[in-house]
Amino acid sequence: MAAPSVSGHASTGNFDRILVVDFGAQYAQLIARRVREANVFSEIVSREITAAEVQAKAPMGIILSGGPASVYAEDAYGIDEAIFDLGIPVLGICYGHQVLAKALGGTVASTGKSEFGPADLTVSDHGCLFRDLPETQTVWMSHNDAVSVAPEGFTVSASTSDAGVAAMENRERGMYGVQFHPEVGHTEHGQAILERFLEACGVRRTWTNDSIIEQSVASIREMVGDGIAICGLSGGVDSSVAAALVHRAIGDQLVCVFVDHGLMRLGEGEQVEDTFRNHFHMNLIHIKAQDRFLEALSGVTDPEEKRKIIGETFIRVFEEVASDIDGADYLVQGTLYPDVIESGTKDAAKIKSHHNVGGLPDDMHFDLVEPLRDLFKDEVRSVGEELGLPEDIVWRQPFPGPGLAVRIIGDVTLERLDILRAADAIVLDEIRKAGLYREIWQSFGVLPAIKSVGVQGDGRTYAYPLILRAVTSDDAMTADWARIPYDILAKISSRVINEVPGINRVAYDISSKPPATIEWE
Repeated sequence: MAAPSVSGHASTGNFDRILVVDFGAQYAQLIARRVREANVFSEIVSREITAAEVQAKAPMGIILSGGPASVYAEDAYGIDEAIFDLGIPVLGICYGHQVLAKALGGTVASTGKSEFGPADLTVSDHGCLFRDLPETQTVWMSHNDAVSVAPEGFTVSASTSDAGVAAMENRERGMYGVQFHPEVGHTEHGQAILERFLEACGVRRTWTNDSIIEQSVASIREMVGDGIAICGLSGGVDSSVAAALVHRAIGDQLVCVFVDHGLMRLGEGEQVEDTFRNHFHMNLIHIKAQDRFLEALSGVTDPEEKRKIIGETFIRVFEEVASDIDGADYLVQGTLYPDVIESGTKDAAKIKSHHNVGGLPDDMHFDLVEPLRDLFKDEVRSVGEELGLPEDIVWRQPFPGPGLAVRIIGDVTLERLDILRAADAIVLDEIRKAGLYREIWQSFGVLPAIKSVGVQGDGRTYAYPLILRAVTSDDAMTADWARIPYDILAKISSRVINEVPGINRVAYDISSKPPATIEWE
């Protein structure tokens, strides 16, 4: 059977929810996270969602995100305006503020005065959004057009020097709009403003670790019943938390399968086996399949092809294992919400296929159990701690499912894997010694399949470079390059060049996401 598109992940049906309408900007994911930080479940939906589809989801409120520059552009994004007649509270943010104003009869104009960056907001009506907040506060603006006349029935509640309608409210209809971005840290009281809106929605704040676990366990038990589930265990945070959740739900009906594809970091295969077999006493099957994966990847340089090949090979190995296990019809995966978003939605174009989302073959013979599919990374870590997983697993830096195959830019060979494994181990060792491991989201080496000239021991070398990549982030949706002290970079470079044959120079990647991604492929 084909993989189901929505079934099999943790049930969110019993949580009050806020829908975040994605107008194609970078802000929708951040808004969703801020809502969850207030212990309310949020779901990102396409701008093409209909009023009927909104009703079917039964949200307690709707937030319209930021988006393109002008609501009057020829290709401007709109929304089904019947949504505004459903009686569901709505908050428009930036572009969403303008969409709301235009749809309800207000005026959006190009004032000739753009605002980008911090601005001084003056509150004239504390009403709902600004209740008990200061009369003057700093907010973060990013707009060209602005609402010049609020719709009939709306009160202008705040302004800046260049935006006369920086905030507006129609409390009777439950309609609110702000020109600024309350979801960003630069807006002084942004989280409080969002929480005022949530209060106006009458939403229950029940999105907590305990409730997530409780509902996930119930959902998994209902889905799997008396069946057998196989978990694709890598030892990373995501698959480990997924395994722990499913094990809590169905116990020995879970069989963990660790496919050692030979693309792991140094010593990780042994660590995975020791942790889950000897410490957690889970059913674990260890499949050593390095030769099979390397053969499938031979000569492949396109990153999308690598991911698809690895994803399909994983599934085929699982199917072979499952054929020897009576009733194994379910596959557990540690798919996260950012994986789903990055693999492509209507308003979040495909950045790259994740091996457990876009890389799954159509004829896969499992139903998917994805208990983390609705969670961001920080939520997964919190759930893992609540489940009692050890710190070195819960706080392990993210590692891509395709492993080192997508950190070798070019053909994947055993020689290049061994070189990168040795260099990457040095990177992590020095980052840990410096006390930076928890502070940095990800730190690793990238090996481009190119060579350059060097000099070692008065002799000419012709060897690979290592690209050091380290970023800080909250959820991997955005990331900034880590400002690692020069002396730490110097230690890493010196050790790699001196200790790893085949590398003669080290470079540091100082690009952020966006425009770059965290991984190179």
